[in-house]
Amino acid sequence: MTRRDWIQFSLLSALWGASYLFIKVALEDVSPAMVVFARTALAALVLLPFALRAGAFAGLRGRLWPITVLALVQIAAPFMLISAGEEHLSSSLTGILVATSPIFTFLLAIKLDQDERVHGVGLLGVFLGIAGVVLLLGVDAGGGTAALVGGGMVILASLGYTLGAFYLKRRFTAVQPIGLVAATMLASAVMTLPVAAVTFPSEAPGLQAVGSLAALGLLGTGLSFVLFYTLIARIGPGKASLVAYISPGFAVIYGVVLLDEGFGPASFAGLLLIVGGSWLAAEGRLPFSERRAARRRRRYPARAST
Repeated sequence: MTRRDWIQFSLLSALWGASYLFIKVALEDVSPAMVVFARTALAALVLLPFALRAGAFAGLRGRLWPITVLALVQIAAPFMLISAGEEHLSSSLTGILVATSPIFTFLLAIKLDQDERVHGVGLLGVFLGIAGVVLLLGVDAGGGTAALVGGGMVILASLGYTLGAFYLKRRFTAVQPIGLVAATMLASAVMTLPVAAVTFPSEAPGLQAVGSLAALGLLGTGLSFVLFYTLIARIGPGKASLVAYISPGFAVIYGVVLLDEGFGPASFAGLLLIVGGSWLAAEGRLPFSERRAARRRRRYPARAST
């Protein structure tokens, strides 16, 4: 990875980790539906020019129904669940719980995709991640009904991300990603517009809420996806996906420093269990493992082809 790649990777991690901070601040003045509508509509405005310039909509003709399903399962519903759940949770705890997606990938792959199945250490990662969720919801969140419901919503959102990924792999194999993301963001904005209109605030939101919505849509969603797909093209999906393990740390830092959220030993242990367990469930895909595999291919070329 070049210096430019590291800068973009760090910026992406920081922006995605900040999304939960922006949501928390915006929720003080607007409804969860308004947060999702503003986020997806602004993201679509950012992504559409890039997608049009790249001709990325060419492979989407005649796929209105699959795009709608993907937008509902992977964007509109998860974003709504996260925003609603964060009304009862801290932003840092929300950011940690979202990192459970690789655990659902392991569980669902048993039935949905044999290629994604993992064994051994992956199974250990699943148990560690589940233990982290239990610790966070049972101890760190206080165990109250509202916190449990909010945590359940965020975990369901993580499940939606995973289901959407399986659906995407099955139905959109030959589509340019940025075009698909732009289309699904636009579809999600259309879906959530009626609910957002019904829950439109009776008073004008404050400057902090408006600024948070703008930052969430333009930076935390729109620019983040541009950076993400740029990194995929430059360094590959394996290294780019590591952002999922880094952004929860940024979410914790923002929540503690800027929102004065608590972060005790239970929070730290839950963070380690979920992020570490998710990494193991994804079979420990780290950059150094790719370098090691490359060295192995150079040393044993005959084995590399088998």
